[in-house]
Amino acid sequence: MNTLPFELESYLDVDYALVHPQLCSVGGSRLMEDVLRSAESDPDTLVIVGACDPAAQQKLFQKLFCKTGFNPDHFVAVDIRGATNKGILERLDEKLGERVQPKERRH
Repeated sequence: MNTLPFELESYLDVDYALVHPQLCSVGGSRLMEDVLRSAESDPDTLVIVGACDPAAQQKLFQKLFCKTGFNPDHFVAVDIRGATNKGILERLDEKLGERVQPKERRH
């Protein structure tokens, strides 16, 4: 079992973490639609996705942003291809640090 969700929730300031094998699949799109719908009502919520090329992620989810009313400025795409769990944590933490002021971070 992959420990990444536990590590993300323990180390980063996140409400919850999900792992999906392929967000560009039908099931992945349904999951993202649910996440974006639940997040769109909170202007302080960021949705951080670690997956393939960030530009490809933006393009892939553009229709879902429109469909759900989610502000695409609150979407943070991170390239995690080829990374270990430690590398993923580092990349997500770095990207989170670019978006959130240090005093707002819990860890």
